[in-house]
Amino acid sequence: MANILFSSTSSFDFSEIQGRYSDILEDYHKDEAGIEQNQKQNQMFSMDGLGEISPPLFSQLGAYQEENSAKKVPTLLEEQRHLLQQNKSNDLLLKELHANFVFQTSHSPEMPKLKDVQTSNDQEIKPVKEPFALSSLELLSNYAGGFKKLKGNLSGSHTRNESNAGGSKKLSTEDILRVAGARYVHFFDQSYDDLSMVMHPFGYGLPGLSEEETRDVELVHLLLAAAEKVGYQQFERASRLLSRCEWTAAARANPVQRIVFNFAAALRERIDRETGNFTAKEELGGIGNGMTVIDHGLGINPVFLTCYQRLPFHQVVYLTGAQAIIENVGNASKIHILDFEIRCGVQWTSLMQALAEREQRPIQLLKLTAVAFGNKEEVEVTGKSLASFSESLNLPFQFSVVCVANFLEIKEQLFEIRNDESLIVYCPLMLRTMISCPSCLENLLGVIKKLNPSLMVVIEVEANHNSPSFVNRFIETLFFYSAYFDALEICLEKNTETRTAMEAIFNSGICNVVAMEGSERTVRNVKLDVWRAFFSRFRMVEVGLSDQSLYQANLVLKQLACGSSCTLDKNGKSLIVGWKGTPIHSLSVWKFSRERGRPFLNYKFR
Repeated sequence: MANILFSSTSSFDFSEIQGRYSDILEDYHKDEAGIEQNQKQNQMFSMDGLGEISPPLFSQLGAYQEENSAKKVPTLLEEQRHLLQQNKSNDLLLKELHANFVFQTSHSPEMPKLKDVQTSNDQEIKPVKEPFALSSLELLSNYAGGFKKLKGNLSGSHTRNESNAGGSKKLSTEDILRVAGARYVHFFDQSYDDLSMVMHPFGYGLPGLSEEETRDVELVHLLLAAAEKVGYQQFERASRLLSRCEWTAAARANPVQRIVFNFAAALRERIDRETGNFTAKEELGGIGNGMTVIDHGLGINPVFLTCYQRLPFHQVVYLTGAQAIIENVGNASKIHILDFEIRCGVQWTSLMQALAEREQRPIQLLKLTAVAFGNKEEVEVTGKSLASFSESLNLPFQFSVVCVANFLEIKEQLFEIRNDESLIVYCPLMLRTMISCPSCLENLLGVIKKLNPSLMVVIEVEANHNSPSFVNRFIETLFFYSAYFDALEICLEKNTETRTAMEAIFNSGICNVVAMEGSERTVRNVKLDVWRAFFSRFRMVEVGLSDQSLYQANLVLKQLACGSSCTLDKNGKSLIVGWKGTPIHSLSVWKFSRERGRPFLNYKFR
């Protein structure tokens, strides 16, 4: 029965599974009531776990639900009116925003509304597959709603960056986007023709913001308008808006300009691809210097070492993961770690120190097996560094490398696991790279289950970049990377070279999410709730992080210069690490259940 239930014949749809499995998990894993409780906390619009982007956020994460109604698709104007009429909470949000930023609307003869302008090409908006429709406005409204907690606290807030020339605090990159999003939703039914938007985008000011912040808000508004036009496949109109974005953001003098510049380039490439004007330049991973788009965290390049030392959320997830290992298998005399993405290996130094200092039941052997994918020599260099470090601690250590071409070649026989070893499987920021190749992911989890580890530690990107809706995916990706660019700006303030290199890597990821579709779109991050649904197929049970682990995470933040901007919260039994309230990474710990359990009846994971 188990073989039938969990065979790979029924594929798992990462873009549609969200929000449909809590009842099944409750009956199957009765000891995981925290998961169901977490998933029942739906936010305003039942989107993908957004809620307010201000602490506390993560306990409110819900499940993403795409609308699959068979009803007639309403017109764009009907959707706009429905949103503004039904969403009373938006009015409350805007009233709060008005307390600090008075939106002054002025319709002049020089700024005609779109409905009053007759054009030859856009007399009628034709329905297409993915318009900037109600669901996208709701999603944007959810993100914009996180700004309302800044009311009355616009100076000295932890969400602001350095002071400007006037002595007041500048809005952070994420808050600039939130203000732009709130304005976009509020004025969405007051659209102007493209020429008026380029000449003077909105016709109203933002008292309370500096001149630079006002320009940045307008710039983001232009970008959102361009994404809307791309969603409607109105490519000529989108191109005019993008030209304005590219011209304004060309200097790339601050994170907002840089994020807009990168997203405008991605939208431009999407237009070229859909109109047949695209010429391939280089492969997605071809960034140079040994760096690729999948390196979202700690890699073997010196750039990543600098980021590990300066970005707080990296150190938090790695050190807290090591703490979880110590608590679960710390008394074992022989520990075997299977690392599927070892990179430079610095994440293991704290664990090695803790084991070396253990007085009761001294460690007899720490064995580390690293999986290499065509970079065996580089992984072996990492092994030599770790061996040298363990020797300085007088810690018995053994390192080995298993080299394969891809995850389909992963087999149980490749790993030498002894019966007297406590096996730990470590998956940092790598499962997401296989979402575009489900057979690889199914094979890997099947092999891990057969190895029967004592513990499996998973670190993943906490974002939904896999929505089938282009505009929804665009909004999610825009807010996620804006938080990352803000973190790079603050934490790497005096290291422009490293910041520029990291932003170049992220630019490739942005381009992949925004510009590509089908098999070419390989960056498909999903949130923790989706991973829970997938892991349930392999009878994986979530292990709660202890209070000591959470204390360790907070202690790490207090010791880092930028730690105060890093946010921590729980999602079920797992830890979510964010930047100023925007989720960045998730840390979860799992075991494989050996109980038979009940079948999933006729439930199908598509």
